Amino acid sequence: MRWSNFLSTRPSLEAAVKEVAEKSLESLGTTADLGLVFISSAFTSEYPRVMPLLKEHLPETVIIGCGGGGIVGMNEYGKPEEVEQQTAISLSLAHLPEVTVKAFHISAGQLPDLDSSPDRWCNLIGVPTADEPQFIILGDPFSGKINDLLQGLDYAYPNSPKVGGLASSGVNGQNAGLFCENRLYQEGTVGVSLSGNIILETIVAQGCRPIGQPYRVTEGERNIVLELEELVSSDQIVSNGIKQSPLAALQNLVQNLNEKDRKLAENSLFVGIVRDEFKQNLEQGDFLIRNLIGVDPKAGAIAIGDKVRTGQRIQFHLRDAHTSAEDLEILLQRYRREVALETKDTNNAAALMFSCLGRGEGLYGKPNFDSRLFSSYLDIPISGFFCNGEIGPVGSSTFLHGYTSVFGIINIKHKYSFM
Repeated sequence: MRWSNFLSTRPSLEAAVKEVAEKSLESLGTTADLGLVFISSAFTSEYPRVMPLLKEHLPETVIIGCGGGGIVGMNEYGKPEEVEQQTAISLSLAHLPEVTVKAFHISAGQLPDLDSSPDRWCNLIGVPTADEPQFIILGDPFSGKINDLLQGLDYAYPNSPKVGGLASSGVNGQNAGLFCENRLYQEGTVGVSLSGNIILETIVAQGCRPIGQPYRVTEGERNIVLELEELVSSDQIVSNGIKQSPLAALQNLVQNLNEKDRKLAENSLFVGIVRDEFKQNLEQGDFLIRNLIGVDPKAGAIAIGDKVRTGQRIQFHLRDAHTSAEDLEILLQRYRREVALETKDTNNAAALMFSCLGRGEGLYGKPNFDSRLFSSYLDIPISGFFCNGEIGPVGSSTFLHGYTSVFGIINIKHKYSFM
């Protein structure tokens, strides 16, 4: 397996495509089975020309990609670079022996019912469950029914990792653009399945830190939390038996925060839902972070951006630039500690980065933060884009996230030991 990537910021589409194709092919040093292209929304009016130009250089390569408000790739000095709101195109090429590459486009109208059998979903993708494919998924933010698609793919391929993001324009989200083989799509979802001697590992950095104690939901309806009990034991499962309204619990929590965190809670308060019901000692990464979207002072209830059910554990979280950086570093340290990526040959592995439009320089006040932090732990080629929503797993299920950086790390299955 070999990977290469190059990022061009040339203002001419022809010149940019020529540069990334020639530089990536030269670095790859062999034939390319897969191409992943991410292109700046500054080129939106020229999106119909992207695939014809790429195919002039890569006629036999399976190519998917999309437009983004910011583009990530490797610059001429071999360093990751995040180009926001400027012309840029990033092209990753992969030589994948012993790997079957299957690209697809799915419109919302093609999706089976959620109660359909797994076979319906496998027939839609064209890959059997037994092949254990790894998925890269790129969707339109307005027409793809992405949550239904992710739920269906998890049902049909429960052991298959899925990463990606929703295309973005960086301005108003319109005309995002999806590329698959020789066509430009402006609706639905494009993707690629990779089956065989390949593995995709994931890091999902949601940029939050927990505050206070976890709670168990004792009463809830749809996305409304009506009653909680605080969990006070060291294993974060045993409760103190006292039930209270979520609003009362939140008010008590905020009163006990320091001044800086109280101020942060005014605008950056979120709810984390524990995904593994059986895990006792909770860590960062064990929560699915969702927006706190409203409170009912009369009932003492809170509304969050996901469904809740009785018995679930939740914990309030805060987010800011420092927390986002700390969260990503903790996850990278854990990954490097637990995953044996021992090679120094960076051509045998690659990473994809799908980051929220709300991160980047606007969050950190400096460019290239997430990609350079990743590179300080894993020195492999990285490419991607800034998304209107990020796709990645938490626990055993795949979700659409916000304010998140999702990394997909691709390597040879049989050579290294992974988590």
